[in-house]
Amino acid sequence: MKQAPEHLLKLIEPVVEGLGYECVGVEYSSHPKNGFLRVFIDKEGGVQMEDCTKVSHQISGVLDVEDPISGEYNLEVSSPGMDRPIFKVQQFERFIGQTVQVNLFKPVDGRRNIKGVVEKVEGDDIFLQQDGQTYKVAFQAMSKARIEPDYSI
Repeated sequence: MKQAPEHLLKLIEPVVEGLGYECVGVEYSSHPKNGFLRVFIDKEGGVQMEDCTKVSHQISGVLDVEDPISGEYNLEVSSPGMDRPIFKVQQFERFIGQTVQVNLFKPVDGRRNIKGVVEKVEGDDIFLQQDGQTYKVAFQAMSKARIEPDYSI
């Protein structure tokens, strides 16, 4: 959940949404040699390779003009996949009743990792149920969150 800085989101989200896709989230790493900008897109019916190519081309054009990133980086555009990352509190609301894997900056009830079912969302707090216990986790306390796919379906 290495959400990109706000100035990058303000450039990228309107481009993605203008093309008719949902901008699930944007990750950014400014490593001098292996920097990357990863954009997750989605749409009804799923995302195909052509969708990623189309969005990548448009984002590249905007980034070339605006030049918001110094140094080298790789641009990646992909679907969020079955184990979709979660970047925003509102996204948890869509997945109430589903299992998520959450990594925390600091322990909550002695746990730095929680794999539990999303029970509810109240404000910026996510309630996760694991093994009969409910954990109240502030969204800001999460370093990473992903949907845990159910392959049994």
